[in-house]
Amino acid sequence: MTIHIGFDAKRALFNATGLGNYSRILLNALSQQYLNHQYYLYTPSGQMDIAAMRFQLTDNMHLRPPQGKITSLLGGGYWRTWGMTSQFKKDSLQVFHGLSHELPLNINNFSGKKIVTIHDLLPWRYPQQYKTIDNQIYRYKWQKAVHSADVVVAVSEQTRHDLLHFLQVSPQKVVVIPPPIDPMYYDYGDTMFLQHGLFVQQEYDIPYTIPNDYILYVGTINERKNLLSILKALEKGVDIPLVIVGQGKGQYYETVQQFIDQRNWQNKKVFHLPNVQHKHLPAIYRCAKALVHTSIFEGFGMPIAEALLSRIPVIATTGAGFESVGGKGAIYVAPNDSEALANAINTCVNDHNVRISLLVEGWQHAQQYRAEVVAEQMMQLYLA
Repeated sequence: MTIHIGFDAKRALFNATGLGNYSRILLNALSQQYLNHQYYLYTPSGQMDIAAMRFQLTDNMHLRPPQGKITSLLGGGYWRTWGMTSQFKKDSLQVFHGLSHELPLNINNFSGKKIVTIHDLLPWRYPQQYKTIDNQIYRYKWQKAVHSADVVVAVSEQTRHDLLHFLQVSPQKVVVIPPPIDPMYYDYGDTMFLQHGLFVQQEYDIPYTIPNDYILYVGTINERKNLLSILKALEKGVDIPLVIVGQGKGQYYETVQQFIDQRNWQNKKVFHLPNVQHKHLPAIYRCAKALVHTSIFEGFGMPIAEALLSRIPVIATTGAGFESVGGKGAIYVAPNDSEALANAINTCVNDHNVRISLLVEGWQHAQQYRAEVVAEQMMQLYLA
């Protein structure tokens, strides 16, 4: 049996990170794993750079840019919100999946299965992070999407909890399917995983100035990500340097910079890489002694899964739902307990038995994030 599945492909074709990665990895896995089905990618513009987005179009993928005179006058935003549904019948769609919080506002005109993925509910938890008008728009669109959908995919138990709490979505309607992680983090092309949880050591050419031994932070530098807690832990008897991968701006970023500058740590105890190329991230993960992820809240916590599949231990915070993401592959500490964080870092780096246990448990737990596993869960949802 062949089914026709449509997707809101705006993020896949125009967003280089985040929701764009989620969309591309899932679409690539589905199209390559289930060749007999047809995939229709609805995009608000016909002008996109497929290569720049690291996206592989296959023969069973069909791009659907805006069509019609009204759309040409009102633009791609109108097409994505109101216009694309007119194409669904022509494409014989049986399923439509909004990959990033939204469905067309007239999706109820579509008689097939309606699915939306919700990654987080930040507009409800942190409205101050958005302009007032943007917050109102997000809230309206997301709330309408989850109540119009037949199935709501939550990327984590934390997001499921927030859907039930903030939007009163029926529990029977919500399915937890984690985001697929890019295969570049776990396709080593060898048999590195040996008996007793030991790994073959490899050398990597990292084109950035960083030390041989380091702990790693990956993420935007903002207040919610809580990077300052790691810096404070470095003063509590942690000797290993910190490598920061991510950009920042605003008052919190300036506070972080001042903290580092006042201690003369830049390129000594702290190494900041604001513009790492995507292709270099796996090597930076694999060479780290541990990932330290101190975010106060996230819908999922992508660096945790990437680190576990990169076979390094993780230290994460409590109270943000990360226990379900990291499983037994992580040590969990309170977000602002610098003493406990310092102890956890030293344990991960120096205690061989704990380190090996975290590596093995983390690797096993993270198999659920492989793209082919997530694609199988999603296809079962489409066919149900």
